Parts: sequence; C-alpha cells; structure tokens
Amino acid sequence: MRDVGARLSDAPGEDTLARTSVAHRATNALRPAGALSRLDEIAAWLAAWQRTDLPAVEHPALLIAAGDHGVAARGVSALAPRATLAMVDAIRAGAATSTVLAASVGASLRLLDVGAGRPTEDIAVADATTTERFEAAFEEGREAAATMSVDLLLVGDTGVGSTTAASAVSHALFGGAAADWVGLGSGIDAEALERKLEAVADAVARVGPVGPLEALRRLGGPEMAAIAGAVYQARLESIPVLLDGFVTVAAVAPLGLLAPGALDHTMASHRSTEPGHGRLLAELSKRPILELEIGLGEGTGALVALPIVRAAALVVSDVATLDEWGMW
Repeated sequence: MRDVGARLSDAPGEDTLARTSVAHRATNALRPAGALSRLDEIAAWLAAWQRTDLPAVEHPALLIAAGDHGVAARGVSALAPRATLAMVDAIRAGAATSTVLAASVGASLRLLDVGAGRPTEDIAVADATTTERFEAAFEEGREAAATMSVDLLLVGDTGVGSTTAASAVSHALFGGAAADWVGLGSGIDAEALERKLEAVADAVARVGPVGPLEALRRLGGPEMAAIAGAVYQARLESIPVLLDGFVTVAAVAPLGLLAPGALDHTMASHRSTEPGHGRLLAELSKRPILELEIGLGEGTGALVALPIVRAAALVVSDVATLDEWGMW
C-alpha cells in the first residue's frame, strides 16, 4: 500500500489527442455550436480515458461492494444491521433496485461482498479495520476491476451505517465540523441524528491527523476500501469510472489527495440528498451529471446517469459534421 501514491503519480494521464479530436468534432457537429455543451464535455472525457476518438459505451458494468459497520449498533441508522445481508440476498436474486436498473440500461453487475454480516469495529471508539483486512479488501476491489472487461466502470455500495463512515472519512480528510458532513442517511429521526453527529465527532477526534488511506482504514469500512481499490486499478488501466453517491465518493477521496489528477478518470453521476456529498464533490472539483435527490446507494445514481453518458458518446461519434454534410 505504500506505493499507491507513487503509482498514481506515475500512471499515464488522459489521451489529450483523443479529447481534442472529440471536442473538435462536437464543435463541428450538425447542430448549433454549444447546443449540447454538457454532453460534449462528457463525450470528450470519455474519449480521453478510453483513448479513442470514437468513444462508446458498449460494455458497462456496475461493481457493488457490500459491508457492515459496527457503529450502526449505536442507532445511527433507520435500518437494523441485518438489513445489509437482506440487501445482498436481494441483489443476488435480481430483486433489488440496482439489479432492475442495471438490466434496463444494459449494464452487467458484480457484487463484491467484503463484509456483509461481518461488521467493522465501532469507529467512535476503535479503528474500523485492521491493516490486514483493509489491504485485503482493497486488493479484492483491484482484482474485480482488473477482470471485468469494461469500457465504463460504475461503482456503488451497500451497507448499514455506511453514511456515518463516509461522513467521518470526509470530516477527517477535509476538516470543518461534523455537522458539515452528517445527514439523515437512511431517513433517521432527530435523536438518531444527534447520535450520528456524536459518533462522527468522536471518531475523528480519536483518530486525529493521519494520512488519506489511514483515515479510510480507521474510519471507513471494507466496502469503501474495495471501491478505492477498484477505482485505483481503473486509473492504472485508463478505465473511465462513474461514481455513485456519498459513500463511493468518500471512498475514493483519499486517492485524490495522494496524487494530482488521480481521480481525473472519474465522473460524479449525481449529487445525492446527503449534504456531505455536495460538499465533498466541491472539494474534489467534481460536477455531477444529475441532481435527482437520489439517496439509495447500490450504484443506482450511476445507473440512472449511464444512458446520458452513452448518449453523449453517440451524439458525437454518430452525428455527421458540417463538413461531412457539405454545409461548410
């Protein structure tokens, strides 16, 4: 793990020629200049990381990492801890929101269970995971990304207590007050919100100033480590990534602090209902594609944004240019 930052620094950047070529084609497409400016930006980003002047989304896949959090025992979630195992079963059975959405948009789905029913320690009083468990989950995420054969990777999560962990990680990385990062998560009431605020504040005070990956190990969870590993591997292989909600962005935020440009291959699919999510996206200079008040997780926001990314590629690659149509 010590070489993660160095490898990110040494990883090839985007294909600037592909980006420029697609941006030029978009400017000369058979429509008024700037008519689809945001879609054109998405297409240029996709081209830059697919390293082609004909970007396309033909083999997208969603990786969902699952894990439980010991802090949930403090009553910081509206869901019982056993709900994570039930959700894992639903995903495997094809009965979850994520599986239905994935089928509807033509994305394959892989579930990576690194901790459902095996909760972390309570981060308010102890480190979430051991170094060994953290590194094992990170490597599982890397292996998953390396073996999925995709042209666009989507990442999502499921796990009771995950927004508490995401709030703690974000608070440790970017400062502010606990209240800046803590939201209602699964729909908690005022009393549970107070418990959540206290847990996050206590956890961050306990850990103190530490490096980005150490903050993720001590305050996050194995599913967050797996997501970080998958996005890290995607960066090494120049695979574009659509991030889902607050937990997934918090999971990869440490990578962005380890090396400039480490998250340039990622795009935020949406801004969720969690207040910390918007603040975190601003810290990472990530502009979300959608704002639909999605607060579910499971990669659902990324799945809803997927057709937009696919359309962005098509309306550049398949639409004629003014030159080609003899209008210039």
